[in-house]
Order: sequence, then structure tokens, then C-alpha cells
Amino acid sequence: MMRSWIWTLILLAAAVGLALTVHDHGGNVIIVAQPWRLELSLPLAVVLALVAFVVLHWLLRLLRWMGNSPDRLRAWRGRRAQRRDVELLERGWINVLEGRYVQAEKDLSSLLARTRSADRKVLAGLSAARALHLLGEYGRRDQTLRLAQEGAGQDSRLRQAVDTVTAEMLLDQNRAQEALDLLEPLQDASSRFLHATRLLLRAHRQLGHADRVYALTRLLLRRSAIDEAQARLFICESAAQRLDAVDVAGWNALWGDLTADERLTPVVALAGARAQTRLGRPDDAARILEAALNRQLDEKLLRAYALCDAEQARQRLGHAELWLRSHPDHAGLLAALGQLCLAAQLWGQGAHYLERSLALRADIHIHALLGNLHDALGRPDQALRHWRQACEAADAELPQIQRPLPAADTRGDPQFLQGVPAAAAMLSPDAPVAASAAYLQDAADEALEAVPTPVAPPPAARPASSSTEDDYFDTAPIPGVDMSLTSDRNREP
Repeated sequence: MMRSWIWTLILLAAAVGLALTVHDHGGNVIIVAQPWRLELSLPLAVVLALVAFVVLHWLLRLLRWMGNSPDRLRAWRGRRAQRRDVELLERGWINVLEGRYVQAEKDLSSLLARTRSADRKVLAGLSAARALHLLGEYGRRDQTLRLAQEGAGQDSRLRQAVDTVTAEMLLDQNRAQEALDLLEPLQDASSRFLHATRLLLRAHRQLGHADRVYALTRLLLRRSAIDEAQARLFICESAAQRLDAVDVAGWNALWGDLTADERLTPVVALAGARAQTRLGRPDDAARILEAALNRQLDEKLLRAYALCDAEQARQRLGHAELWLRSHPDHAGLLAALGQLCLAAQLWGQGAHYLERSLALRADIHIHALLGNLHDALGRPDQALRHWRQACEAADAELPQIQRPLPAADTRGDPQFLQGVPAAAAMLSPDAPVAASAAYLQDAADEALEAVPTPVAPPPAARPASSSTEDDYFDTAPIPGVDMSLTSDRNREP
């Protein structure tokens, strides 16, 4: 607005100056062109010259505008096509994000077929491939990805984008090796492509490459490109896999690369203890487990700590009893103490710990240990009872059968028919003879009676054990306990 006023003032000033100049000069202008002769006043000649200049100027601009019309029309068409492409691309991505994959694929495929821009062609192809991937149409997805790859041409940036998106979709199908072949060229020393590095980590995890998972997780953690909790999980899992295959030469380097906090996690501590036991270092294995158990009384760690020979059992009992002071009602710790007592042949104290653990929690492990204890003491009846209870506890975790299974057809077994009572011959010839000598009938055969299974005579009663209750408990000293303070024999009346 201000510029218009300024130009208006300039033009008015020029007009006033021109009028004053012309008023003072009253000459004539004669133009002779045989056979014509034109005579004009000077002011009129000046005005006509200015008008001619302006008309010529605008005429030249009109000719120039008409000459540039094809270029201008092409530019207008390009802007219109770009606007339409952007609208299709935006609508397609919104449909993908909202889950309308069919409509998204339709819009993006239309854009892929009509656009002339390499960037938009690649973007449309990758977006349409993503929609088809989520629809489960993998054949059409691969065809769309090939079109996007062709649209990328020799542009390295677009080709990397196509390879990254393709690898991510392959990983969703657990085709890790194919994804790895696409991602390996993108991994360089600078690790600029953090998303490609994350996909590379995912591919190595699917393939079980523990060394690469460990290294890539460390790299992403240093660059703050991965969640710390997830990185800790990946590091511990891969470290445990590496420890399971470590040898004597590589132990120090592998164990020393782990932080103190990582060494105390249950999965790493278990793997380290297994490795040290395999390498013939039970004392080092015990120290690894003790350090982890001092932090947390994990069930798996306790069971691994209780698995040792008699020489190690007495030493480990002392450490375990220290944990018992602060955790007197820990069922897993009591079971581990009982197992250690069994390894050290401290039968009485082992039974004490196992019974306390059984009172807190009845499971397969404790019943099995009590069965082993009674079997070692020559009490088969009690051992069998606990083993049966262990089987019942295991059976409780299995799916229950809601209807009885059909009877087994044993009519073709001559050895079985020899032991079947004569009453079984009264059954219908179409009815199969059950393995238990009884037939579960259908509703249509309710008139038939099942043949009862012959009851075997009871076994002869076993003679009662001559061992007394005092003989049941051994007299071996308990580690860490002063028996002079607990025995009644040393006390004076």
C-alpha cells in the first residue's frame, strides 16, 4: 500500500514538471514525409511520443507472454499434478494409519501408476506395499516392491529406503536371512542408519547369532537408540548364549566385558555357573551363584546351587543357612537346603528342611526330593507315596479329559483273551473287549452289564521296619550349628 502511494506521488510530480516545462516552450514540430507534411505543437508531440513508448512497451510484453505460454502451461500442469499426487499420498497414508488398507492400496497404486516423480513413485510403492503386507497379500506386495525398486533407479538414497522397508517386511515373515542380505550393505562403521541397525539386530536375534546381537545392542545403547530395559534383556540373553559355548581361553574376555549388574542377573549367573562347571571349576561356579543369590533368592538359582557333589554340599550349606536367617519361610530356599543335605547324606536335617518346605508349598520338586530321601533310607512305601504325589502334582498342570476315552479293541490279541474271564464272552460280538476287562457302553447298550475287573489278591504284608525313630535321624553334625547347645545329653540334671 505504501509503495502505491509513493509511485503516485512520483507520477504527479513528473506530470507537474512536464506541464511547467511545456508551458514555457511554445514551439512547433514539423514532420515531413513526402508527399505528407505533419505539423504539431511541441507539447502534443511530447505526449504522443510518451504514449507511443508505453504502447510499444506493453506490446512487446504481450508478445513475450504469448511466446512463453507453452512453458507456463506445462508448469501449471505440473503444479496441478503435484497437488493431486500429494493429496493421494496423504490420503493413502492416513488410510494406512487408520487401518483401511484396501482403500489405501487403491489410492497408492493409482498414484504409483500416474506419477512421474521418482520420489513420489518410490513413496507410493513402499506405502502400497506396506498396505498389501498388512493385508497378507505377499505376492502383490513383492510385485509392488519391484516397481518401487525400478522407480528408485540409480538413486542410492531411494534404493536404501526400498531395501530397508523390504527387510522390515521380510522380518515380519521370519525370513531373517533374506533381510540380512539387504541390511548388511547399509551397516557401516559410523552407523548412521540407526533404524537399519535396529532391523539388523532383529534379524540376528531371529537367526540366533549371539555375538552380533551382543555387539549391536551395545552399539545402539551407546547411541541411545534403544530402550535401556530392552537392551538389558538382549544383552543378558546373548551373553548367556555366548557363555554356554565359551571355552577356557575366551572366559576372561567374555566375563570381563559384562558389567557387575549384568553378572548378577539370574540368566547370566546361571549360564556363568554352567560354564564354570563344564570347565571343571565348581568353586568359581558356586561363587557366581552366591553373588547372584545374595542379591535375589531366585528359584532357578537356588536349584542350580543345590546341584553339587558331596564335597561341595557341606560348604554350600553354610552359605545357604545364612540366607535362611533372613528368609526363614522361603520354600525354595528350604528345598535347596534339603537337597544339599541329601547330597551330604544328612538325612535327618534334610527331611526337616523338606518337610518345612512342603508345609509352605507342595510341588513336584519337593515331593520328588522326599521320595528320593525315603528311598535312600530304605522306606519304599513312603518313597512311592511321595513319588505318586509328585506325579499327581504334574498331572494337575496337564489339560483334563472331559469325557472317557473309547475302550481299546483287543479282540485280535490272543494273549489278552486268555486272561479275560468267561463272562466276557457274554458281551455282544460287536463290542470291543476293553484292556481292563470292562466295557464302557453307550446309551444304546445300557442293557449289557460291564464285566468287573478281577481284583488281584493283596500282597503279603511287609514286616515292620526294625529301625526306631531315633535311627531315622542321623548323628552327623549340621554345618554352622553348635550341637553342644542343642543336645540334651551334655546337660546336667
